[in-house]
Amino acid sequence: METAGGIAETFRNGTFLITGSTGFLGKILTEKLLRSCPVKNIAILVRSKKGFNASQRVADIYKQAIFDRLRNEKPDFINNIKVIDGNIEEESLGLSTADRNWIVENVNFVFHCAATIKFNEVLELATKINIQGTDHLLTLAAQMKNLKGFVHVSTAYSHCPRNEIREQYYPTPVTAKELKNMLATDDLSESKILENWPNTYTFTKAITEDLISTNENNLPISIFRPSIIGCTKCEPEAGWLENMNGPTGILTGVMVGFLRTLQISTDKVTDIIPADYTANALISVMWDTVKRHQDCGDHTSEQPKIYNFVSSAESPLTWNEYIEGMTSHYYVSPPLRSMWYGFYLMYTNLWIGMILKFLLHRIPAAFMDFLLIISGQSPKMLKMYAKTEFMTGLLHVFTTRQWKFDNSNTVELLSSLSIEDRDQFEFGMDNFDWKSYIKSYYYGIRKHILHEELSNLEKAISKNWKLFLLHKLFIVLFFYSILQLCWIKHQYFLCTVLYLLVIRVKAYYL
Repeated sequence: METAGGIAETFRNGTFLITGSTGFLGKILTEKLLRSCPVKNIAILVRSKKGFNASQRVADIYKQAIFDRLRNEKPDFINNIKVIDGNIEEESLGLSTADRNWIVENVNFVFHCAATIKFNEVLELATKINIQGTDHLLTLAAQMKNLKGFVHVSTAYSHCPRNEIREQYYPTPVTAKELKNMLATDDLSESKILENWPNTYTFTKAITEDLISTNENNLPISIFRPSIIGCTKCEPEAGWLENMNGPTGILTGVMVGFLRTLQISTDKVTDIIPADYTANALISVMWDTVKRHQDCGDHTSEQPKIYNFVSSAESPLTWNEYIEGMTSHYYVSPPLRSMWYGFYLMYTNLWIGMILKFLLHRIPAAFMDFLLIISGQSPKMLKMYAKTEFMTGLLHVFTTRQWKFDNSNTVELLSSLSIEDRDQFEFGMDNFDWKSYIKSYYYGIRKHILHEELSNLEKAISKNWKLFLLHKLFIVLFFYSILQLCWIKHQYFLCTVLYLLVIRVKAYYL
């Protein structure tokens, strides 16, 4: 039964506009809204790409496994989805007149999830998508006749140069307008503008928050800051994921024996949150935004509220606990696609890291490339490791540091939910069961990233045992070679000393 004023009831017969709907979080958000709320329509903004229009691009998305549960419970859910061809990089969002008019007349709630999340994106493009794209959407939202709520998805690391990040706005080196002018006049030194920000993603997210803080369009708006989004905990299935971003890529590389050394401070606390909890928290933030502005009756009376959605404030998890938990499942259920036995060495010192990467990555890669060349194939392993090491290098800030996050607004939001809503839209991280979640995470990688079912377990264990023996053999051969080299050098040294001694004796007596 839906509680009056509850989440589902607030969204009854409502029309949503979601940007970034084809992304990881966007899919889970769309699925959850359609399955748990009596919505009227969900309009998804999708840009044409590589000769395919928006409808063609999303044709297969809703056939994916993530929507199986929804398909069973609501077979006609696709009728509630409206695909709109648009591009947030364009000032008018690339909308047709008909689509723009439809949005202005019908949309009640906006979830802005779209962004470029590439850490090494050039500043100009990251600015165009993350900052200017948001500005374009805010302008459109100001024209919506029945807008009740707007939630912008930022990141908990938007102000990562700070050690403590509270649910508040912080100063930025430049404003959105100043940065736009710099880009227009080529008055741009990327490293100088970024200052202490490690990448253009977190930097542009910080500038976007500054843009929203003024709320010049007087919108019912909030900012949602999730940390590192991992696989789902429960819904629509445990362990679902679809990309190799962040720790997922690192763990996948270790699982298949490709990555053997990583720059990680194992004692530092990481901050991973389940994807389904993130969607639930995001929906709850929208509900709170609508409720807050309905209660006060005036959008202009307060600065947009910020919600940090993190795990470390209530259930801290160290990198060591995370990786060791994954490793324990590897021993039980290794992947069949492994190229080597899974092992890893961690480092924080850059010089040690260079040595480890040379010994554990570059030498084996060179050997494999040699075998490929003599077999008439093109070498690729050294290039693969160079690219992988570059990408993992972009993550080192997040694997060697930890932050103190305040999440008071999010905790207060959770406590304000009814029992029914909390059960339906759970996102509490207090006393979180990391053990079961890490297990789901491991098998989620195995199933959805490596595309392996447990039916291959017998073959996988057999192969892994052979790789283990081969791994041990190489270790023995490596240390034997080192000892032999030392012994040869030692013998050479003794012979040289003896020879010099004989010469000295002969010279003395003769």
